[in-house]
Amino acid sequence: MERIRDYLSLIGITGLIIILDQATKWWVRQSLAIGEAWSPFEWLMPYARILHTNNTGAAFGLFPAGSTLFAVVAVLVTAAILYYYPKVPRNQWLLRLALGLQLAGALGNLIDRINHGTVTDFISVGTFPVFNVADSSISVGTALLIVATWIEERRLAKRKQEQQEGLLQEPSPHEAE
Repeated sequence: MERIRDYLSLIGITGLIIILDQATKWWVRQSLAIGEAWSPFEWLMPYARILHTNNTGAAFGLFPAGSTLFAVVAVLVTAAILYYYPKVPRNQWLLRLALGLQLAGALGNLIDRINHGTVTDFISVGTFPVFNVADSSISVGTALLIVATWIEERRLAKRKQEQQEGLLQEPSPHEAE
């Protein structure tokens, strides 16, 4: 029953992000031609805009010839997260959230690769490469994974130090009686 609850929380996090990702990509594909840009305010256009692009590579347009490779990587990442997620203690909610975000991003872009042969990117900010909700989910998930790992390592180091200090302290004469 605990494992089912673990997977339900993962499905919840992942499902919400995938729905948002696919809905925004659908809107962009329906509303803008490839290469067409839109912004609610003309003055904002040089800084932030919706720009319909297709990407055959990784997040932010990296490695444009790697579509098949990234589909395989997405499947491997999915399998690894599905295996590892229930092993993460429930009190490590930040790590669980990170894995859910990474899974959502991998699956969101995999859905595009399977259905369209490319990934729809549309968020364009300044001169930064164009990206989408799934890419953001992967990036935020990775940052949270780093933070969660750092927090856990510090917690374990503190516990180890406290244990060592407890072993090194001599009992007081009153405790020996």
